Amino acid sequence: MTDAEIIEKFADEQSRHTAFNELLKKYQQKIYWHVRRFVVNHDDADDLVQDIFVKVWRNLANFRADAQLYTWLYRIASNECITFLNKKKQQQNISLNDESSAYLAENLTASNYFNGNQAQLKLQQALLTLPDKQRLVFNMKYFDDMKYEEISEALGTSVGALKASYHLAVKKIEHFFKNTD
Repeated sequence: MTDAEIIEKFADEQSRHTAFNELLKKYQQKIYWHVRRFVVNHDDADDLVQDIFVKVWRNLANFRADAQLYTWLYRIASNECITFLNKKKQQQNISLNDESSAYLAENLTASNYFNGNQAQLKLQQALLTLPDKQRLVFNMKYFDDMKYEEISEALGTSVGALKASYHLAVKKIEHFFKNTD
């Protein structure tokens, strides 16, 4: 089912649940991995994905289609992730970069759900050293294979700023790999 068909069916009370189930089938796993790479912890990611799709359910009828559906979903997911991490940092009294990176890295290595090899672990640790916005841009470009224009729609940031952010993220990751065992 296309995004346009999902939106059309969702507008009809009779087919709303069917349309939403189709939306879940199409996007739930992508959104989960987008969120998971950002918040690291599986349980937190599960909770956030549930919250995200509750928001989608409540707001899909108002979707104006001036953006693509999946970029709208990514925008909601990204905003929820940033809000979640900011709340977590405040609750834990964690300073914005160094200590929060250590906290997330600890969650990464302690997770039963992480089954990557050493290179993958090192990449994830490198990503956790990035500022939230750079990490978000890197994840969307590298892992989700989104075009800059799509990321721009999802994050409301100019393509030029995104390219610069991605470039800086890559440089920081390279630096991390060069300076760690």
